Amino acid sequence: MKFLLVFDFDHTIIDENSDTWIVKCAPDRKLPNGLRNSYQPGHWTEYMGRVFVYLGDNGVKADEMKRTMTTIPFTAGMIDLLGFIGENKELFDCIIVSDSNTVFIDWILKAADFHDVFDEVFTNPATFSSSGYLTVQNFHTHHCAKCPQNLCKRKVVKEFLDKQLERGISYTQIVYIGDGGNDLCPVMFLKKNDIAMPRQGYTLEKKISQLAQDLSPVQCSVLVWSSASDIMSYLKLLIKE
Repeated sequence: MKFLLVFDFDHTIIDENSDTWIVKCAPDRKLPNGLRNSYQPGHWTEYMGRVFVYLGDNGVKADEMKRTMTTIPFTAGMIDLLGFIGENKELFDCIIVSDSNTVFIDWILKAADFHDVFDEVFTNPATFSSSGYLTVQNFHTHHCAKCPQNLCKRKVVKEFLDKQLERGISYTQIVYIGDGGNDLCPVMFLKKNDIAMPRQGYTLEKKISQLAQDLSPVQCSVLVWSSASDIMSYLKLLIKE
């Protein structure tokens, strides 16, 4: 009996958006209007690439970025929740599927000593170039019309489950914890026995309730959370059963 926990990262594990937080490193802690207005829907990774070039051009180095990123607060109750999951790893496999990037997530998890809680992290690959600029790439290519160009979270979850099945691992239940519009696609893939946990007041919760109003509700159960202690209460019930 094993459960799979799938976490989004921004506004779920941490209480901010790591990509917008990095702007604190910019001169005057803001971006020029031209750059800020250059974002096109579905092309966030390319936009962040331009932000990282701007930061690099202004002499922002890795150590300054790292210092800034590790000041992001975790969501209320999240530190206790991740500690609880870490103590019960024989019952929980735990992955992150995020539109952030490998460098930011790595820094934040390692600084808080939560790296070992997660079995895998699926996010946009990032590295520092020889000249010290952070570069980020799309996670994969996909054919899903609903998702941003760089990442379809449903595809990630499905491929992870297929790979686990090949290794003889299947899950009693999938618990999907997220907040954003790009979390809807994987939630719609979940089955009747699974559970979606959207963060209260965020886009994912609104989209799920809109589907219910349109009489095409998601198949899985839905449990809204506002603090990670709500998630922990649910997981404690799960393992009692």
